[in-house]
Amino acid sequence: MYSATTLENGIRVVTEAMPETRSTSVGIMIDAGPGDESLETQGLAHLAEHMMFQGTGSRDSRAIALMMDESGGQLGGFTTKDYTCYSATVMDDYTTYALDLMGDILLNSEFPEEALAREKNAILREIGGDMDIPSCRAHTALKSHVWGSHVLGRPVAGDPEVVGRLTREDLIYFVHRHYLPNRMIVAAAGNVNHEDFLSQVRDAFWRMMGEGDKRVSTPPRFRPGVCVENMPVSQAYFSIGLGCLSYADEGRYLVHILNNILGGGASSRLYSRLREEKGLVYQIGSEYHAYADGGILVIEGSTAPEYLIQVLCLVLVELWQFASLDEPASEEEVWKAKMQIRAQHLIASENSSTRMSRLATQAFYFERFISGEEILAAIESVGCHDLGVYGGGPFLDALRQVAVSVVGPEGDETFTRQGILELLSDFNG
Repeated sequence: MYSATTLENGIRVVTEAMPETRSTSVGIMIDAGPGDESLETQGLAHLAEHMMFQGTGSRDSRAIALMMDESGGQLGGFTTKDYTCYSATVMDDYTTYALDLMGDILLNSEFPEEALAREKNAILREIGGDMDIPSCRAHTALKSHVWGSHVLGRPVAGDPEVVGRLTREDLIYFVHRHYLPNRMIVAAAGNVNHEDFLSQVRDAFWRMMGEGDKRVSTPPRFRPGVCVENMPVSQAYFSIGLGCLSYADEGRYLVHILNNILGGGASSRLYSRLREEKGLVYQIGSEYHAYADGGILVIEGSTAPEYLIQVLCLVLVELWQFASLDEPASEEEVWKAKMQIRAQHLIASENSSTRMSRLATQAFYFERFISGEEILAAIESVGCHDLGVYGGGPFLDALRQVAVSVVGPEGDETFTRQGILELLSDFNG
């Protein structure tokens, strides 16, 4: 059963009871993230999330870790391009215990200087590690190219040089300005009673006061083009991006089905054609990345450098055939996509952490609860005609503005940025 209440200080509390479980997952979603940074403070939201676990006035970082270990629970946080989230999964007996701890770190973290230096170094290693992975490098370069200096084009972890300059005062200012009740959602799913949970949230956050300004939505312009980087690898790693719908757009279910048909598994068009039939790639797939201000459909894989142009050409052929209705979605493909998405949704729904995450994101993006039944009905309502209309309209428009990012071997001359640009021009012509 779903319940929602806004507390006296403005914090929104949402719960979903799962009485058959013995666990409770608690999440605190804060409308604070990279969108609240300037170019001179890139990475500040992510650094603040790291520093929340480094000690309060009454607990040091080890005490915080020990408390969760002793309860058998898990405590963590993550930062996205739209928000920051802190979460804990514990036995239901420890819900109050977890909320008390989370309230302490969000209200009383001291951001000690020695911990700040340590966490900045850890983040720099995190950034460097991602850049050592060619697929991650290609993905990051793609979004940076298409969205530029807009928040969607910037890595969540920030720019290494900027992170190195961030100070304790920057953190304190950021948290005091953005970690405020009207920008906070507390969600829980599992063996939880809503009224009891409300009392626990009040006890943990009664001292949190104030009201922060809401961020203004600024949809970015999608910039097509090609970027190529070289590093010591043997394969060519590619990311192909097409502009797509934002997270809360009413057409999102249609895009999920389209994505599944094109690259959502071993029976998808791209995998069947390029891996099973042609043997040109080991792995290829697509993903729909959606945010408050925009979205992107990303097709990614790797191949031998000498096959890259051929692979890119075949991918574009598949996309254009879908858009031009030369090979529209068949009834069988749509049915398969619906069955796969339905099964994934139902399997994930057995987990209290997933249910809590859905509650929080629905409150954040839609300001309402969307039941599993409503989600599945919306997916079921999408038909071949709907996909054809979208394919011949917005999807076709997006295909005329494709972006490609490639990370390939140093010194390899089997493909060039100009050659890829000419390939895109041939399709658009």
